[in-house]
Amino acid sequence: MAPHLARRTSRFRIHPGTVNATTMQDASLLLLEILSRRIPSAAGSWRKRVEQVTGIGARARLVREAPGAVAGETSTWFDRDQFLSTFTAAARALGKAPLALQADERDALEAALGSRAAEGWRLDELGRVTLLALVSRRLPEIEVESLLWTCYQQGDSRERQALLRALPLVTGAERSLPLAVDACRTNELPVFEAIACENRYPAAYFPDLNFNQMVLKAMFMGVALARIVGLERRRTSELARMAEDFASERRAAGRSVPADIGLLTPEHEHEHERATRIPE
Repeated sequence: MAPHLARRTSRFRIHPGTVNATTMQDASLLLLEILSRRIPSAAGSWRKRVEQVTGIGARARLVREAPGAVAGETSTWFDRDQFLSTFTAAARALGKAPLALQADERDALEAALGSRAAEGWRLDELGRVTLLALVSRRLPEIEVESLLWTCYQQGDSRERQALLRALPLVTGAERSLPLAVDACRTNELPVFEAIACENRYPAAYFPDLNFNQMVLKAMFMGVALARIVGLERRRTSELARMAEDFASERRAAGRSVPADIGLLTPEHEHEHERATRIPE
């Protein structure tokens, strides 16, 4: 536990069975709270760098109480190179142990993230998501957008995964739509899963064409469709048609059709039910 960070975030303490209203409104400080409980004592230098590069040190009170005003300030304080090195160093400083979330932490994060995405996170991933969420509160949106592109282009697979999972939590998230769409073109399954699975960003921001293409790629890559947040409300007749075409191509090639394609084509689902029903 990081004592000095714990003191600064004590206002946002999570009590068993409840979710503090302020943490619900400010996911970045919720993430900081949970990270603070898990920062290894040996990672003291990294912890201090977090305060410096995100601006939560000397001005923590202002960041908590007036995030909107702070985000519009000049970013002359921001050292991009220092932030990037801190972002990269998260794995070395924190390690990759599972978060082992408590029930109250899990519930609060589910409310903040719109899914149970964080259940599968590792500690370095939580550190990187927290960094991005915090710094986005103090930078102009255009600078946040540029920073995210840099982190993504320069990052390794794990850094890209963390960045994509952080997208719903950064300010001006809609500006990063081109980055998120580009990420769907990857052939690295973990990176693709980071944007497509347990992530509310695509359902919130993707145009129909990009969302549909992401869903089809999920089927092609063997990703369970139930993992796509908001699929039921983004399902359209065009997506159903595309899924049927995909299934037809698979059958013609002698390949299996994903068992969960019925989530996209109700007619197929009913046909499957009739075909597998036990005669009375």
